[in-house]
Amino acid sequence: MEYTERYARQIMLPEVGLAGQKRLSQGSALLVGAGGLGSPIALYLCSAGIGRLGIIDGDRVSENNLQRQILYTEEEVGLPKVDCAKRSLAKHNSACTIETYPCFLTEENGEEIIGKYDIVVDGCDNYATRYLIDEECYRLHKPYVYGSINGFCGQVSVFDGEKGKRYARLYPDRSYLLSRPKEPIGLIAPIAAVIGSIEAAEVIKLLTGCGEPLYNKLFTLDLKTMESVTLDL
Repeated sequence: MEYTERYARQIMLPEVGLAGQKRLSQGSALLVGAGGLGSPIALYLCSAGIGRLGIIDGDRVSENNLQRQILYTEEEVGLPKVDCAKRSLAKHNSACTIETYPCFLTEENGEEIIGKYDIVVDGCDNYATRYLIDEECYRLHKPYVYGSINGFCGQVSVFDGEKGKRYARLYPDRSYLLSRPKEPIGLIAPIAAVIGSIEAAEVIKLLTGCGEPLYNKLFTLDLKTMESVTLDL
C-alpha cells in the first residue's frame, strides 16, 4: 500500500512516522454503537487509515439522530445504521475494510465478535453494554476505549485489566445503575464530535504506539465552561 501521499500529515509526525502508519493499517478496532459518538469515531479512524473497522449496532436511522449522528442523511431515515455507515465510510477510504454486525452486543455474541479485533471502542449509550464490554475485554485481554456524553459534558478513559483500572472499578454500583430506567438525554451535538474524536485519537495512539494513552486516567470536559480535567483513577 502507498502511504506517503494520503497519510503524509500523519507520517511527518515523528511520533507516528511510516512505521506507525503501517501498524495502524495492520490494526483493527470494534466500534460498539454507530450513533453520536460512533459517527466521529468511525469517520476519523477510517480516514486515518485503520486497516479493519468492525461496527456493531442493531438500530435504524431515525430523524432525531440527524442532529448529532453525522454519518447519516435525511434520505437514510429508516435504514439500518451499519449499512449506511459502511456506504459512507467506503467513500472516505476504500482501503479500510468495514465489517458490520446488524445486531446489538450481547453475552451470547460478545466473545466471538470482540475476539476478532485488537481494541474495542465505546460508541454506545447505556450502562449494560459498557459493563459487558468491560467483562469481555478483561477476559480476552483487549484494551477498552471508553467514552460517554451527557448535556454539554463528556469523559474518556482507556481500560485494560493488565495495565490498570477497569470500567467496573470506576462505576462499581452496577446493580443501581442497571436498575435505572433508560431515558433519552439532552445533549449539544458538538460534545459528541469532541469526545468521539478523542476516543478515535486514543485508538490511534494504542495502535501506533505513540503518545500516552489514558490508562488509569479519566479525561472530563464541559463545553459550557470549556473546563477540562484529567483525573487519576
